[in-house]
Amino acid sequence: MAKKAWGGRFASQTHNIAEKFSESVSFDRRLYKEDIRGSIAHVKMLRETRIISRKDASRITKGLREIEKEIDRGEFEFSESYEDIHLNIEKRLIEKTGSSGAMVHTARSRNDQVLTDTRLYLRGETEEIISLVCALAEQFVELSAKNLGMILPLYTHMQRAQPVLLSHHLLAYYEMLKRDRERFINCLSRVDVSPLGTCAGAGTSFPIDRDMTAEDLGFKSVSRNSIDAVSDRDFCAEFVFCCSILMMHLSRLSEELVLWSAKEFDFIDLGDGFTTGSSIMPQKKNPDMSELTRGKTARVYGNLSALLTLMKGLPLSYNRDMQEDKEPLFDTVDTVKLCLRVNIEMLKTLEFKEENMKKALRGGFVTATDVADYLARKGVPFRSAHETVGKIVSYAERGGKELSDLKLSEFRRFSKKIDEDIFEVITFSGSVESRNSPGGTSTSNVRKEIANARRFLKRCM
Repeated sequence: MAKKAWGGRFASQTHNIAEKFSESVSFDRRLYKEDIRGSIAHVKMLRETRIISRKDASRITKGLREIEKEIDRGEFEFSESYEDIHLNIEKRLIEKTGSSGAMVHTARSRNDQVLTDTRLYLRGETEEIISLVCALAEQFVELSAKNLGMILPLYTHMQRAQPVLLSHHLLAYYEMLKRDRERFINCLSRVDVSPLGTCAGAGTSFPIDRDMTAEDLGFKSVSRNSIDAVSDRDFCAEFVFCCSILMMHLSRLSEELVLWSAKEFDFIDLGDGFTTGSSIMPQKKNPDMSELTRGKTARVYGNLSALLTLMKGLPLSYNRDMQEDKEPLFDTVDTVKLCLRVNIEMLKTLEFKEENMKKALRGGFVTATDVADYLARKGVPFRSAHETVGKIVSYAERGGKELSDLKLSEFRRFSKKIDEDIFEVITFSGSVESRNSPGGTSTSNVRKEIANARRFLKRCM
């Protein structure tokens, strides 16, 4: 049984079941680089403030760098007896450097140490996720440029509604991802705060320089209240919240790809490398990557719920419950990055079936609103125009016709305001090009938005 760093007050050893129950090194070992980096910065500050000697600081720093290499090479022996990554590294440091290593924890607690590690870790992961979000956004922009001119039905209530450019539809996902990027950047400002030096929650009597360690570790600011600093997990929950919204966007995309790849729509072909077959039905080509993305969204939502539930009843300041923040946080990071990467690569294989999209435009009277707008421009109150067009649609439907199949004489049964120019209005391309209001689906608008998006991505990637 290993000697505990906190064992001086206790008369008996920790029960082996309690050790197994309370350890976290099995999952928090991924923080080893951040832990070592934070410790080196802390020791440098202890040296500069003359709290420890230069000789001890040098030995500790050298020992920590050697330990990092041991872990990198897979040679480090982790022990559940030492509970977490922090004590495992400290134990090995003392083995290597003796009494010098025992000074590493001066003016520091595991409470502020773990928060420093987590914030360093999450800062790096957030920056990587932002980069992946931009890369996925770029795929939508390039797909929009490549397929400019294709028209498909816009669906509302899952019913065919109006003709829109496919590129306009794809750019809607770009807008979602752009907002996701903004959310992560805003979240990052609250992650990027150094808690190092707040110790167990009351601060320290040693003459430390918190600004020095914050600058050394690249933090933009230091926490202002030691109690809040060690008990704060807002930044973890906020990060997972941002991930949850991102995953909601990916799940909506996944739902559309699943629908569009079904023969009932048949708008797209997903590359073979991102689909699977059936063990019994040889004809099947299943959109499993999209289905899994949709499914993994539930996982991230669950992680957010776990974090919020974890924190909701905790009194100030630190409580051991907070150890349970790591697994939902780590799982969210891994899940989100993997979903982004697979969708980036999958979109590169996506092919659109223009003829099938054109077929889908027929049968839903998707230019009916254009006829109502046409009448409104001729001075008919819109509500009256709406009612008139409803009657025209009902008439055409009973006769098994599309609006484009009707003769002028048939249109004029319902309104004498309708002339030959109605046939320009009810073409699919005419409908699209007429919608040139800011944010509309016209080709000129979409070209501008593609150019704007490319300029934006060039700056942010």
